[in-house]
Amino acid sequence: MSNMKRRTFLKGTLAAGAAGMAVSAGLLTPRAVLAAWPTAAFEAKTVPDALTSLMGSDKLDGSDKITIKAPDIAENGAVVPVSVETSIEGVSSISIISEKNASPLSASFKLGSGTEAFVATRIKLAKTMSVVAVVKSGDKLYSTGKEVKVTIGGCGG
Repeated sequence: MSNMKRRTFLKGTLAAGAAGMAVSAGLLTPRAVLAAWPTAAFEAKTVPDALTSLMGSDKLDGSDKITIKAPDIAENGAVVPVSVETSIEGVSSISIISEKNASPLSASFKLGSGTEAFVATRIKLAKTMSVVAVVKSGDKLYSTGKEVKVTIGGCGG
């Protein structure tokens, strides 16, 4: 009985290793995921262009049902922790906009139905600016923002 379990384990390990080597060698690529990458949205230079390219509209409605957590003062603008949570029903995506960055769209997450509307990531901020969370539910876009002061070496900026 234990021989069968060991054989099954060894077969699984060999298959996983072969698949891992194929992926790392570039023989297997996630083409469906790469095809869905919103290149134009992430390359847009203005907030309206990024939102229109990503979500089809740049009309935002403010909402108090969205909570964005980010530090008031970020000592290192290269790694600013940001989390977004909302109680809005039927959320299909959450995006994070850094208004004054050269490319304002910092992150975008598509959510499946029935998932908790919460995301957390780290973003780069070039300087002090507003960080805006954009939540898409149905055909509407909701937003809220927070000012984050980026200091240079902890001395203000």
